[in-house]
Amino acid sequence: MPILQIDHLQKAYGDTHILHDINISIDEGDFLVLVGPSGCGKSTLLNCIAGLEPITGGDIEIAGRNVTGVSPKDRDIAMVFQSYALYPTMTVAKNITFGMKVRGVDKATQASKLAEVSRQLQIEPLLHRKPGQLSGGQRQRVAMGRALVRDPKLFLFDEPLSNLDAKLRVSMRTEIKKLHQDLNASIVYVTHDQIEAMTLATKIVVMKGGVIQQIGTPAEIYNRPANMFVADFMGSPAMNLIPARVRSEGGQTRIEIERDGAEPLVITDPVARDLPAQIVLGVRPEDIHEATGNAHLPGTAQGAGGDVMIEIVEPAGADTFAVTHLGGKAVTARLRAESAVRPRAMFPLAFDLSKVSYFSPTDGERLN
Repeated sequence: MPILQIDHLQKAYGDTHILHDINISIDEGDFLVLVGPSGCGKSTLLNCIAGLEPITGGDIEIAGRNVTGVSPKDRDIAMVFQSYALYPTMTVAKNITFGMKVRGVDKATQASKLAEVSRQLQIEPLLHRKPGQLSGGQRQRVAMGRALVRDPKLFLFDEPLSNLDAKLRVSMRTEIKKLHQDLNASIVYVTHDQIEAMTLATKIVVMKGGVIQQIGTPAEIYNRPANMFVADFMGSPAMNLIPARVRSEGGQTRIEIERDGAEPLVITDPVARDLPAQIVLGVRPEDIHEATGNAHLPGTAQGAGGDVMIEIVEPAGADTFAVTHLGGKAVTARLRAESAVRPRAMFPLAFDLSKVSYFSPTDGERLN
């Protein structure tokens, strides 16, 4: 039985439709991340799951129980907010146990739960402090502790790390992932940070304009994006999206990409079939390699690249990013740190054809 089942959910404010026919199902222990740009509806969807927003249509089930119209306190959920939402006059210990006290949980159980979560989150020395005496990361741990003592069916996280600095976000991300693994908790997590989504999720929902663009594992979303929006949004640097022409020749597919001041770059894909005359070729920066003579990497084939003019070289420690122009677009290759690539010079690049995506230029949908 799914721990969360959402069927044909709609949300509108008057004539303004925010969420359109949302269908999601996750199993117990799943870590579902809702990701998308600002204004895509992900926080509204989380609030609908929590019962903080009434829905316009559809159904929400938590652990097999239809909670559509049920008040938030009766949904067996716990929520961690972006703003922490701690009581400033209460100590850390009282903030964590306050919900249990309101629900009439006995003091012995309160003390046991408090000791357990404070040990898990390593906040035992902070229990007698007040929120104003804590750092941002410490406050977030307290907010998580308050949720953990509930032992709910479903945890809801609303951009919990967005107020933290970059270094602290990375360490808190690791803590949240460890908590998920240790507790086998069922989590729905909202973020606009696609790196957060990729590192935390067992399943990702990519949203745009209140519509689900794709649901899948991080590997599925990254390697086989359903459309150009997902391809461009997920990944840093983003997938290269290069306009190209397609010709059939001798039972093989020739893909021609315009080059500034030179003949088109021709890629021969022996397995591509039934592509339209105009496509957009998608390739991740790490799937563009240095072509060294006839020694092509696995997945590349003879004719899968050529010499291009490198415009910008960006050393980045373990990698070197090289930027060229193909099909009128800036194209980034992620090369080895020791690559002998130079700006304003020709350099041989090869595409890993086992990793490329083909998209329709008209509706952006995946073709392969």
